Amino acid sequence: MDSAAGQEDAKTGHVAETSLKFTPQRGGAVLLASRKRTPYSGSKKVNSSFKSPVQASSAASSGICIEEEIKELQMELAELDSQIALLENEGIKVEEIDQHIDLLHEYNDIKDTGQTLLGRLAVLRGVTTRDLYSLFDMELDD
Repeated sequence: MDSAAGQEDAKTGHVAETSLKFTPQRGGAVLLASRKRTPYSGSKKVNSSFKSPVQASSAASSGICIEEEIKELQMELAELDSQIALLENEGIKVEEIDQHIDLLHEYNDIKDTGQTLLGRLAVLRGVTTRDLYSLFDMELDD
């Protein structure tokens, strides 16, 4: 046996593992030298330079300059400020809107939990979720 690969014991036929490079697999070790390589495809694209699928967008290449984007954002900010002012004129406070949004989030979380439970119950009973809605006198829009 090759001395670089390891020394074989004359009595047992075992090779000393300390000098072998191997990849552990189920059922034993496989020598790296015995692994097959992917055949050469002959394609010249293998050695070409890497091209990222993500294209870097520069202001000049996208057609939008920074100044135009800033103007658009300022116009959007002015529109949102005017909407806030209209709501405040109607007697609605920003804090009430924030509270309302928080309550909507809580409602959606509870509804999602209920939908999950209905789905699991439907699986246990071997029926569809639609069947459970009619069983519990619920509307499909609920």
